[in-house]
Amino acid sequence: MNELYPQVIPVAPVSARSRAVGYGRYQAACAAAILERQEQLAEALGQLARRAEALAEVAECLITALRGGHKVLVAGNGGSAAESQHLVAELVGRFRREREPYAVIALTADTAILTAVANDYGYAEVFARQVRALGRADDVLVLFSTSGESENLVRAANAGRQRGLTTIAITGDRPNRLALLTDLAMQVPAAETAIVQELHQIVTHLLCDLVETELTAIELVLSLPVPDDDTGGANPVENSRG
Repeated sequence: MNELYPQVIPVAPVSARSRAVGYGRYQAACAAAILERQEQLAEALGQLARRAEALAEVAECLITALRGGHKVLVAGNGGSAAESQHLVAELVGRFRREREPYAVIALTADTAILTAVANDYGYAEVFARQVRALGRADDVLVLFSTSGESENLVRAANAGRQRGLTTIAITGDRPNRLALLTDLAMQVPAAETAIVQELHQIVTHLLCDLVETELTAIELVLSLPVPDDDTGGANPVENSRG
């Protein structure tokens, strides 16, 4: 036997019938899980609709900042880091419409900054230090968290408030420090982490749609040509008298 290529032990082929039995079992489990999740999300979305006022406040805050030439900073941990970058990607790129890109920055994306700050100051400072570096008065800081208890996000919120940023927490339903610390809190009606994350994605899409719709409409109005003044600037009432 060649030492470089050890003998491969053949595996008996799986019969089509065995595969069919296995697939049937998994299919039933998948179908049951989907129906269960459908019920959970239907109930949660009904409750989320009753929190539309909080979502509208968050959207208005983002629109006001971006329209005024300010920027939005976004952060989160784990799945919430991915959701942070999802929001940023949709707003810097596009969601539904062709339009100008918006000034939105993910604090989760630069691994050199994250590892340097974590190494020198501890992981609890990875977002707060970036907020102090990049944040300016009237900017917005959006913090995604399923629990609302991550120390690095709590410190980021404190840093944002000290710098004059408007701070926003998007969390789960349980009482949490982040929701108490921030200027605005959008708490989705769920406690289970997976459901919270799925609702956060819906919130992200709704915010992108609202922000993009409003700012695109403003861009359109500003792009319209100013009509000529046929009166040459004179008061038309005075012209009618002369």
